[in-house]
Amino acid sequence: MITKEDITKRFISYVTVDTESDPKSDTTPSTEKQWDLANALVEELKAIGMKDVSIDANAYIMATLPSNVDYDVPTIGFISHFDTSPDFTGANVKPRVIENYDGKAITLNSDQNIILSPDYFEDLLLYKGQTLIVTDGTTLLGADDKAGITEIVSAMEYLINHPEIKHGDIKVGFTPDEEIGRGAHKFDVEKFGADWAYTMDGSQIGELEYENFNAAGAKVTVKGKIVHPGYAKGKMINSMYIATEFINSLPRMETPEHTEGYQGFFHLHHMEGKVEETVLQYIIRDHDKDHFEARKEVMVKLTNDINSQYGREVITIDIKDQYFNMKEKVVPVMHIVDIAEEAMKQLDIEPLIKPIRGGTDGSQLSYMGLPCPNIFAGGHNFHGRYEYVPVESMIKATEVICKIVELTALKNQ
Repeated sequence: MITKEDITKRFISYVTVDTESDPKSDTTPSTEKQWDLANALVEELKAIGMKDVSIDANAYIMATLPSNVDYDVPTIGFISHFDTSPDFTGANVKPRVIENYDGKAITLNSDQNIILSPDYFEDLLLYKGQTLIVTDGTTLLGADDKAGITEIVSAMEYLINHPEIKHGDIKVGFTPDEEIGRGAHKFDVEKFGADWAYTMDGSQIGELEYENFNAAGAKVTVKGKIVHPGYAKGKMINSMYIATEFINSLPRMETPEHTEGYQGFFHLHHMEGKVEETVLQYIIRDHDKDHFEARKEVMVKLTNDINSQYGREVITIDIKDQYFNMKEKVVPVMHIVDIAEEAMKQLDIEPLIKPIRGGTDGSQLSYMGLPCPNIFAGGHNFHGRYEYVPVESMIKATEVICKIVELTALKNQ
């Protein structure tokens, strides 16, 4: 039996190691401190009995649990990332375990009056009576995605200790730098050797996802002219005003704070401006490929229209695709989603099949030849001080992994 004590101990041992990634770095991993947990994970995988445990020069970890059946079974993999988001500090994480959550507000930090309340975070009420792990309000927790690592390692240990559960070869992969969009960049799919895999990187219990956004980034550069403001008539061109025209010309209700489900958006996430130059950084997102292409065309047309209005090139735009909807690669092998769904149902978990409003390593891996849907890891409110994870959800995710490998073997007898 997978116990709360074991899951809790393992999870806390991971989250108390700082593994924050850095988008400004050009190394892999992007921070040296990611090696601390990576090297510890290698030793732990060896200790529980995994085979062919390896870590490469970029801190990508792989390991194998060999088949215990004498017939052919597809090789499946489970993948999680060990870095945490640079959106909020991951240094000196002090997790707190709350037994038998009573459904009321939780004071994370009395000195700073930081409260985790179901009045704002309604999902808390789903876990009344359960055991929650929360922060002290000064850091993120790191359940994204150390909950996923906890579940994978715990599942492998359980399968090793329970050889009566039949399975084929199982591959495990842990990656750096997922939070800065590089988690799959140097993943060796051929070396991994799986027919398909699952990222354990979702949120609420029951989540099962095989659709994500098509994504692009856009850098909009606006050029102006600076002259003395007292003598500026007919001479000064204020790039910040032109940038404002650009911002206000995009659909105001097609932004993250006004969209949900399959609705796409334009998101201005950074801007820096002076009279002579203003730079806008956008991300463009849409699940539908045609709508995604149309969004990019809208931004290009707006750039051209403003340039025409001023009679010269005052704006340039550089759009780069980032990743694509993995649905295109998963639907042809839909049985891999069906197996995960069946595993959840057999464990009395209601599958929540919905699109990811974001990206996942599974998207890029799917386009690299490794179809890779995403399964819940259990955490909520990622990337901030209000992050929490129910221990019971981590136990259920661990059981889902074990059930998936069992069902895969049974279906191929």
